[in-house]
Amino acid sequence: MRSFKSNINLTGKFAGFTSIVGNILLFIIKLWAGIITGSVALIADAWHTLSDSLSSVILLFGIYISDKPADREHPFGHGRAEIIASLVLGLILVLVSINFLYESVLLIISGEEVNYGSFAIIATAVSLVGKEVLAQVSFAAFRKEGFRSLKADGLHHRSDALTSLVILAGIFMGPFIWWIDGALGIFVSVMIFLLAYSTVKESINPLLGEKPDDDIINKIKEISREIYEDDLIPHHFNIHRYGNHTELTFHIKLPGNYKLEDANRITSSFITRIKEDLNIFATIYIDAVNNKKSN
Repeated sequence: MRSFKSNINLTGKFAGFTSIVGNILLFIIKLWAGIITGSVALIADAWHTLSDSLSSVILLFGIYISDKPADREHPFGHGRAEIIASLVLGLILVLVSINFLYESVLLIISGEEVNYGSFAIIATAVSLVGKEVLAQVSFAAFRKEGFRSLKADGLHHRSDALTSLVILAGIFMGPFIWWIDGALGIFVSVMIFLLAYSTVKESINPLLGEKPDDDIINKIKEISREIYEDDLIPHHFNIHRYGNHTELTFHIKLPGNYKLEDANRITSSFITRIKEDLNIFATIYIDAVNNKKSN
């Protein structure tokens, strides 16, 4: 059984905890402003912000589980726990977006106007700045560690900051357009749904199975030319991702009368180079052919 060394360090966890605390504070401020003004858009955005905290909680829980080493029941580790956690969050966000879309449409149908006050402006402005700060924290952690989940978290915060900017603009338009709050509620609902769709799609793909990236295939072919004088013709690639751990299987071609010792030397060198260059654990199958010279 292989043992996998954890790649998670305190920087990623710090970004996650910062996101939780920051989002909870912003949720309280925006929800308060939404209740005082009766704004569906602000209330929807507040719950969107709270969902970001839940996202970070689920992410940290997924990191905790995925960081556990391989065991007898899970020989490839627990890396997919983070993917499952993201899938659960995505499904929750779908329900949230549908609920707020329904409430926003009812608000427009009723013809009810919303009177924004100075507190709503302050709350939205604070949210805009706070979200951008959280985005920068996640981006900084991503630049240090290289985890795509941290980059995605930063982009998530950035999209929320842009949403707050749109709502802020809508607040100033409120006195002139009576239906603006309902329209903004619909806009925020659609933003939540698109985020949920992206989260669900990105979570399902690794679980269903993906084809290797062209960059990975090209790099493997490049390595094959470096370790063997003839073309090994790497083919039939299958990749399996388990969080930070990736398994790759593929076939190569060698002469049918090739010495077993030499074949083992080539595959061992190949596997070592793939681990060193791509941080991927490879399993190689040999197809015997009769069109090459015996060695």
